[in-house]
Amino acid sequence: MTTYTQIKEGVEPSIFTSSKHVVADINPLIYGGFTEHMGRCIYGGIYDPTNTNGLIDERGFRKDVIKCMKELQVPVVRYPGGNFVATYRWQDGVGPREKRPKRPELAWDGIETNQFGTDEFMQWCAAVGTEPYLALNMGTGTLEDAMAWVEYCNSDKDTYWANLRRANGHEKPYNVKYWALGNEVWGPWQVEQDTKENYAKRAYQWGKALKLLDPSIVLILCGKNGHSDWDRYVLTECIRITDMHSIHMYTSDANHYANATSPRAAERAIEMTMAFIDLARCDFDYENYFTGVIDTNPKTPHRPTICFDEWNVWNPVRAPGNKGGEELYDLSDALAVAVWLNVFVRQAKNIGMATIAQSVNVISPLMTTERGVVKQSTYWPLYLYSKYMRGKSLATHVCSEAYNGTTFPGWLASTAELPLLDASAALSGDGYVNLAVVNIAENQDMETALMVPEGTEVQVFVVGGAENNIRDSNVEGKEKIAIRESTWKATSKYVFGRRSFTLLRWKA
Repeated sequence: MTTYTQIKEGVEPSIFTSSKHVVADINPLIYGGFTEHMGRCIYGGIYDPTNTNGLIDERGFRKDVIKCMKELQVPVVRYPGGNFVATYRWQDGVGPREKRPKRPELAWDGIETNQFGTDEFMQWCAAVGTEPYLALNMGTGTLEDAMAWVEYCNSDKDTYWANLRRANGHEKPYNVKYWALGNEVWGPWQVEQDTKENYAKRAYQWGKALKLLDPSIVLILCGKNGHSDWDRYVLTECIRITDMHSIHMYTSDANHYANATSPRAAERAIEMTMAFIDLARCDFDYENYFTGVIDTNPKTPHRPTICFDEWNVWNPVRAPGNKGGEELYDLSDALAVAVWLNVFVRQAKNIGMATIAQSVNVISPLMTTERGVVKQSTYWPLYLYSKYMRGKSLATHVCSEAYNGTTFPGWLASTAELPLLDASAALSGDGYVNLAVVNIAENQDMETALMVPEGTEVQVFVVGGAENNIRDSNVEGKEKIAIRESTWKATSKYVFGRRSFTLLRWKA
């Protein structure tokens, strides 16, 4: 949680946090990934069997990608979509590869070969050291298909789909914990787009059946953007079977300030979603008011959290999805990603999972070539947050100037505060305070008062700053954006460089 005081130009900025002011645990699942059958994410991304440059293992998995996923400590990965899942038959992607059918792929206008499927994904997750998160097909798929997939993945009984998994060479169940009840079912681009009323009715029945089959699974309800009537309605109808509620948002703008402040819209969406969750749990009527018998207990004792399972900077005009969605990210985008991650740390109480869309090649911090990988500008804030911004979220107060220009989305300017210094703080398990600060100002260094004890040895990690232009990016063989490390003997003030992300660490 971060509170904010807007100051006028010329007044000294300040940031206050304390290791004693713990707000909530930070769920490590906020650093999750996403791999969809889209563009070069799967084929040529995580699975590249024809590569001849020594970059693959015996299964065709890219070793350099696995190394990067481990470096990012990715705890969970969503699969296989995304829009792709609305026509996906998981049964096509298991068994002998030579017998797997090719299918038209309608979401991204391609052909799905099914050479990479459930078992390969589970093997890849094991190689990375991450948990799988599977999205169910609620487009062309049926409840019978969904139950079969859960049985295939999780059952240790002597039943048909569990035995098929064994016949395919996998004796032990995968014990997949996280399952999504469809993806963006509300979207006009979806095959079998549905109304909120029909979806809620189906989702409740699917959830009931799937929990009977495996009570240990965590079900994620298909939400929209967190501030829509779809979110309100489906939560009201399905709260009893919902463990997490999914929302999606992408941010982007050609103007740097609008681009870097845009993730603040996600913070407001999180707050509104949690209000819908509480409304669904806690609403009651006064029908028995005059008898004095009113049931004020919540509809479910469990308070679901949010699964923000698609988030990122994405301009679909600049990087069309049906052409692979390959973004070239610059420093402005890196600062926007840092603001996104600040949002998740600040909102730790409400976020059960977040998965960046996507992990490889498609609107991704990581790009593959035939010769290796390119770590885009957005890779470095993701790396620093995942490595250090763990443990406990700390209350933080920021005093800084604000951005007052045009925003994306347009409603953001009149709805949320947009400080030029965007911050979050965490107390990590090693006893360090970690203060993450984005100076959004393109041409203004910010000398800022900090409450760090005088003389404390502070580790400093910086991405961007005056050394970089706001449009600098990383391409193969030319890395302009990286992390610069140093130390600082604390005084009363620290200068946050223009157009930079800075992580300060000191022993509590």
